[in-house]
Amino acid sequence: MSQQVVSELHVDEYTLGLVGPDQEWAGTVADGGTVRTHTPPACWGPMITPKFRGGHEVTKPIAVEGAEVGDAIAIKIRDVEVTSVATSTGSMDEREGAFGDDPFVDHKCPECGAEWPESVVEGTGEESIRCAECGANASSFAFEYGITTVFDDDYEVGITVDEEAAHDLAERAEEASALPENSRQHPILLYEPSEMPGTLGHLRPFVGNIGTTPPIELPDSHNAGDFGQFLIGAEHDWGLDSEDELDARTDGHIDINAVREGAILICPVKVDGGGVYVGDMHANQGDGELALHTTDVSGHTEFEVEVIKGLDIGGPLLLPNEEDLSHISKPYTEEDKARGRELGAEYGVDVETDMGPIQVIGSGATVNDATDNAFDRAGDLLGMSEGEVRTRCTFTGGVEIGRLPGVVQLTMLAPMDVLDDRGLAHLVREQYGL
Repeated sequence: MSQQVVSELHVDEYTLGLVGPDQEWAGTVADGGTVRTHTPPACWGPMITPKFRGGHEVTKPIAVEGAEVGDAIAIKIRDVEVTSVATSTGSMDEREGAFGDDPFVDHKCPECGAEWPESVVEGTGEESIRCAECGANASSFAFEYGITTVFDDDYEVGITVDEEAAHDLAERAEEASALPENSRQHPILLYEPSEMPGTLGHLRPFVGNIGTTPPIELPDSHNAGDFGQFLIGAEHDWGLDSEDELDARTDGHIDINAVREGAILICPVKVDGGGVYVGDMHANQGDGELALHTTDVSGHTEFEVEVIKGLDIGGPLLLPNEEDLSHISKPYTEEDKARGRELGAEYGVDVETDMGPIQVIGSGATVNDATDNAFDRAGDLLGMSEGEVRTRCTFTGGVEIGRLPGVVQLTMLAPMDVLDDRGLAHLVREQYGL
């Protein structure tokens, strides 16, 4: 990984659905440098393309100068720009016979048995992805309930379209998806779903899979505590023997809609260089991603990186935009502080007013497991008992569901002196103007 260090790096090459230390690196950016990526849609496109080993198409990993195991990397998201004009999404059905243990990972042709077969497109619709060897329908997924959505020029709103419009978009699927040149997926617009036409939705783009490289190779969509459960006991090449092995994850696949322009995501370094990767941009998504999928789009992301030495964290931390925080977890105003000091004087208590918001990301098999994971991570980070973490989060924060079945954001106002000891206070002050 001895590569030239640059202050600005543009990345437009992708893996075939895997993340890990043996993937080809995209380059090395300086600590404090800027990365720009151009990414294709994730989820549905790679899901229906049989040669993919995971459910996404993410960038090759990016090394950050000076990042070593036991550090962390702050990813300061400066811009998220959608380039697709339309996409298709919805809830999914699995096609029996087109996979082994996992429909996202170990694809095979249901007729000739070819593993991860090359495929060709014949026409449109759910029968259009064909094995290049024998001509059978080789995709492992179909829609249980599907929609096709188009966006306005400013990406403020989208609407779902009818059968005729969905078919027109399917016939020009690559163009409407704005697939980058190096993308290797079939666009999901080919499936032309058209249920619930005429529904209007608000857009707010964000990045669903962004983080650092785990020390073992994983399917990119399974680099999380919930989707990673499918790897335990699996017989394919990325199967894990136990839950303990899943601790190697870095929780890059979190689908938290607050990971958007203006946010700061702080990620663990588990391989030297960090190996930042990006993908799975969404035009919008409600908390929980209840259909398990949302509006996957192509787009550009720009972010700055900063190495935080010695911040040994188990999973990501998030400093969202202030408007994405709940009322009780927003930074104190001067009026809040004055009222607090006045009340403290009345009761003889020194009031701690130098506090800042943080979100600790947790993941697990269920929302409860993910919350327990976030409690553990927060306790380790802040040197607090679980009881104190739970109580602070109840009084000054809360828990939000990023994705079902098991990704959460655990929010609290944390003492700035503790954050300073961990090397985080400057980022919190920068993010919230403290």
